Amino acid sequence: MKNLLPFETIKREILTKKESETDPSCGCRPEERPMEVLINYGVVNINKPKGPTAHQAAEYVQKILHISKAGHSGTLDPAVTGVLPMALGRATRIVQTLLPIGKEYIGIMHLHKPVDTKKLKKVLDEFVGSIKQLPPIKSAVKRQIRERKIYYIEILEIEEQDVLFRIGCQAGTYIRKFCHDAGKKLGTGAHMAQLTRTKAGPFTEKDMVTLQELSDAYWLWKTGIKDSKSAKQNFAKEKKAPAIKEYIKPVEEAIPQVAKVWILDNAADTVCHGSDLKTPGISKLHKEIKKGDTVAIMSLKDELIALGAAEMETKEMLEKEKGIAVKTHKVFMEAGTYPKFNK
Repeated sequence: MKNLLPFETIKREILTKKESETDPSCGCRPEERPMEVLINYGVVNINKPKGPTAHQAAEYVQKILHISKAGHSGTLDPAVTGVLPMALGRATRIVQTLLPIGKEYIGIMHLHKPVDTKKLKKVLDEFVGSIKQLPPIKSAVKRQIRERKIYYIEILEIEEQDVLFRIGCQAGTYIRKFCHDAGKKLGTGAHMAQLTRTKAGPFTEKDMVTLQELSDAYWLWKTGIKDSKSAKQNFAKEKKAPAIKEYIKPVEEAIPQVAKVWILDNAADTVCHGSDLKTPGISKLHKEIKKGDTVAIMSLKDELIALGAAEMETKEMLEKEKGIAVKTHKVFMEAGTYPKFNK
């Protein structure tokens, strides 16, 4: 399929092991979380401006929202703009699931000499698939040749020696190096003139928010909390600032690419204390989970409880009444959200 990252092509079927209902008095559906909770347990898709590093952008978000932690999902050079998902407060560990996921960019490659369009397209098409890259001298990783995958390349426009292109690639692919290598293969030389990230996993340019927009929305929310109704109305009228809840999303929106296992209410608190998930606690699960896969352990209200590694395949989880199904690695839900199960 054209212009889709690998995880976007996956359609997961949900299988039921044990029918169950969830107690409405415990937990909270992600979309119903109050703003006070989301600010310290949510994700926001920042439109990184040119200038600051990704780390500096994270510091700006902390200051805007008055929180102690914000983590970004992969570095962007100061000159690169676009999609930069940020996890807030207790949600920061979720970025580990976003780091290895595919990315998409739109960039301008400047050719050092004119080249025939057919030749250009042919050469760029040759980069689709597995490529080998030597990271630039100034990079965040060890400088050694490594293999990366290019999922698609699309030429959007050509103006003289400037080529506007879209590229979908594996995390850790250096687009600056790709432009250099493409120029070398063309025999003309080339360099990256401009770059914007348009996708990082499930986050796209369609739901980005600038730092200023986030700041304005936060001000509006805090002013409303303080009952300054007229200030709130005037600000909304002049700036047309959306509610901050349109910008800060539940942490669960960062993991559509992760296989999931939904558990019974009475198994939740045990997992919240770091215990591994055993098969009797499973209510339903995704099809085609393989041993070793990263798995999200979810409540029946679709709350993220923990992340772990599958110790069984889907079929075993469905059929076995004993044994560890998922080894718990990172717990997100606070203990006590669901009551302890007394045998």
